Amino acid sequence: MSITAKTHFSWLIALFGVSLMTSSAVTSSAVAEGTMKGADFVRVVPDQMHQLEVAKVETFAFRPQRSAIGQIGYNEDASTIVLTPFSGRVTRLVAKLGDRVKKGDPLLEIDSPEQLVPQNDFIAAQAARRKAGSQHNLAVIAEKRVRDLHEGKAAPSKDLQQAEAQLAAAEHDLRSAETAFEAARVRLRILGRTDAEISKLEQDSMLSRVTTITAPIDGTVVARKVGPGQYVKADSGEALYTIADLSTVWLKAQIFEQDIAQVRIGQEIEARVSAVPNRVFKARINAINATSDLTTRRVVVRSEIENADHALKSEMFAMFKISIGETSRNPAVPTDAVIREGDTATVWVETEPLLFKRRPVEIGIQQDGLTQIRSGLEAGEKVLARGAIFVDNEWRQ
Repeated sequence: MSITAKTHFSWLIALFGVSLMTSSAVTSSAVAEGTMKGADFVRVVPDQMHQLEVAKVETFAFRPQRSAIGQIGYNEDASTIVLTPFSGRVTRLVAKLGDRVKKGDPLLEIDSPEQLVPQNDFIAAQAARRKAGSQHNLAVIAEKRVRDLHEGKAAPSKDLQQAEAQLAAAEHDLRSAETAFEAARVRLRILGRTDAEISKLEQDSMLSRVTTITAPIDGTVVARKVGPGQYVKADSGEALYTIADLSTVWLKAQIFEQDIAQVRIGQEIEARVSAVPNRVFKARINAINATSDLTTRRVVVRSEIENADHALKSEMFAMFKISIGETSRNPAVPTDAVIREGDTATVWVETEPLLFKRRPVEIGIQQDGLTQIRSGLEAGEKVLARGAIFVDNEWRQ
């Protein structure tokens, strides 16, 4: 080999050696400054801590719960449908959908010839009562006159007995006439006549075919299925109006059959609706249906709750949680701190600054963003919360 070739070869060896030394130095620096990991631990560098969050294990009062879906419903104990007690044609609609009405407020007017007969019967019963009253007054006067004569020895006992019999018959006729008159009045009430209308009929005896249907309860008009000019029938059974008192509503949760044995009247129930995302509505179960739905295989349980601001509307979809057991205090960690893999759950425990050790735990229920730890952790320890999944992934690589 020539001197020139030897010199060139020596220069290449020296350059290669420097490159190796530089590469080795860079690699060593990266290892020193990067994440270290072992069989069950991960050590992070200070710069990585701003992406992580460490939480202290504290005790929390957990209550066993069951989740369910359902909806908001009208309080059926404070709602009613309005039917017509007679057939006729609607001449005027007064109440509109969404109107708040008081008991006795007009809803609609109906023109019906069926109203004439009971009004005429009422007038006839009134006339019969007046006639019976007059006959009774005459019988009272006659009985008194004959009694005075008899006491003065001017009339025989036979005349007194006859006058007493006539008075008793008049009293009986008067009672019968009054009963018939009150029955006619009640019939008019049943047919929708108000006391004011009946009093007016009693005074002037003027018949009217138009009757006003009034609200039977205080509440809100939530449905109307009648229009102007429509002919309605008394025997159709179709509601003209539906009125509901919306100051209270029902929470109707649908519970799976396998969970219903754990549900009892009096248990606390929580409801959330998407329309009011920041509120939790709490009540207690006051009724459990006696049957299960054949399609969904669920049983409806019901609660009643105040709704003074009318925030809850009927048929709103709701998510429910039902407390089914006694409260127990256990260590709790943020749900993000728990890493699940099949049936195994682990957390990363901070054993010293920047050093996290992987530890299996037995978990229970989740509540309010926390997970119950039945074993494996003690209150006061620190675990990795935000970023736990990323540390776990780094450990597995």
